[in-house]
Amino acid sequence: MSDRTAAIASAFGSARDYDRHAHVQRRAAEALADRIAALGLQSPRLLEFGCGTGFLTDALIRKRMGGPWLVTDLAPDMVERCRSRMAGRGDLTFAVLDVACGEPNGRGAFDVVTASLAAQWLGDLEGAVGRMLRWVRPGGHVLFNTLASGTFREWRDALEQAGCAAGTPAYPDVAHLAAIRPEARGSAPETDILVDRHANALGFLKSLKAIGAHVPAPGHRPASAARMRAALRAFETSGSAASYEIVTLHFRRPLETAA
Repeated sequence: MSDRTAAIASAFGSARDYDRHAHVQRRAAEALADRIAALGLQSPRLLEFGCGTGFLTDALIRKRMGGPWLVTDLAPDMVERCRSRMAGRGDLTFAVLDVACGEPNGRGAFDVVTASLAAQWLGDLEGAVGRMLRWVRPGGHVLFNTLASGTFREWRDALEQAGCAAGTPAYPDVAHLAAIRPEARGSAPETDILVDRHANALGFLKSLKAIGAHVPAPGHRPASAARMRAALRAFETSGSAASYEIVTLHFRRPLETAA
């Protein structure tokens, strides 16, 4: 595990107040569960990565999509919190898994590989999708949502006005995401904008830390105190709202043909 991966796992594992602050994450998980349910699969064998505290897992269960699922996260603490949330579900198996470099048990036999707002932490997303396609059976689905470049637009604009760079990761734009593995596209990408409103700029920054999403981009140098104060003022002037640009990507492993 790289130093950055370890920092991400630690940040999310320490996010004890995640559920109270993760309003957008909850809404995104519900929308993704709707997309997965619309596939019409009966008791699918499913792999979830980046399960967090269980928003997507719970949403899928409420849609009566039970089955033999492997539910995983990079952070052991998150795996345990999701396991506690799903207590009594004997058809679920839980494990710690770094999907950027690890291999799940049962690879090649899943019907669905999915995650809600976790893929943006993977780095090489195109390579990760290629690996995930090998984890599903022929005809199986890789279906997840992730963040695009419009995310935190208001905060980035405020920092730019103050003359400093954002520490949040540089998410890819929608066109870049839409170009990933076109030969395996299951359906067209879908983009949604969800807005998280805050009382002030400090409330926004505290919410990022509360959900474990405060790990800075590699090489980021913090702004001076004066410039940060200017950025906070600019963010509040704009309304103290943070947009999330969420793209849902759907890939499908081709059916095998006879030689």
